[in-house]
Amino acid sequence: MTSNAATATMRAIGTPEWGGPEVLTEVRLARPEPGPTEILVRVHAAGVNPVDWKSRAGGGFGPWGETPVLGYDVSGVVEAVGLGVTLYRPGDEVLGMPDFPRQAGGYAEYVTGPARHFVRKPAGLDHIHAAALPLAGLTAWQSLVETARLRPGHRVLIHAAAGGVGHLAVQIAKAHGAHVIGTASAPKHAFLRELGADELIDYTTTDFTEAVRDVDTVLDTVGGDYTARSGTVLREGGTLVPLTGPVDGVPGFTIVEPDYAGLRALTALIEQGRLRVEVDTVLPLAEAAKAHELGETGRTRGKIVLTV
Repeated sequence: MTSNAATATMRAIGTPEWGGPEVLTEVRLARPEPGPTEILVRVHAAGVNPVDWKSRAGGGFGPWGETPVLGYDVSGVVEAVGLGVTLYRPGDEVLGMPDFPRQAGGYAEYVTGPARHFVRKPAGLDHIHAAALPLAGLTAWQSLVETARLRPGHRVLIHAAAGGVGHLAVQIAKAHGAHVIGTASAPKHAFLRELGADELIDYTTTDFTEAVRDVDTVLDTVGGDYTARSGTVLREGGTLVPLTGPVDGVPGFTIVEPDYAGLRALTALIEQGRLRVEVDTVLPLAEAAKAHELGETGRTRGKIVLTV
């Protein structure tokens, strides 16, 4: 690197302290440099996820940089490659979820990460929709395909089916031949039918424990009392996959991991026309606080994305 590159800075949204959306602050930081097996990506768009506002409120997993920078989902263009990288070269368009759950720093103009935490962006997918895919898509993929070992004919119940993880999980389950049951408010039912959901339960008027029985898998993206209640609708030997944290009486929960093969599988489904990414709202990076406020309502359909 030249001395100019070594001293280059970039714009980012930092979190100097933990708290409400108002703590998100525009800062200038040193631009990162790719180490061995890493790439430097100029970020075009960054996805917003519940883990972002949960981390902002209390620190989350960490570890964090001197000035914490949130954001794990990114789509952009390779700017430089580190020693040993052969997958990509400068100019390649990529998407990924680098380093999760350690700081990735997606709310910034540049990120670095292991080359195999990224995949090539499908040509027909713009950066906004590409940035909405990695964390939610991998969460759904790893939960259903790997943890629950989804099979054709399985009955799958997906809570908050119109949400970021949920709407992708519906499509992944359908692509694997499952019978999909989703919980969502009535205004979102038409959208979910378009994605292939077979049965829908309006959680505002109906208790799902009275509407469904003998399911093979429950994907619980809600938490709280939903987790224990979801166990009552499983068939014997069925699988409950909770995503929101440990619950008394429920062993463990699933945390998504960076996954080159999983991202390749997801982008293949997109290229085959079997998976679509729904984006609810697009905001500029400077309005990250507004994005968090919107996300925390829990009423969005699909994902929120920041443009950089």
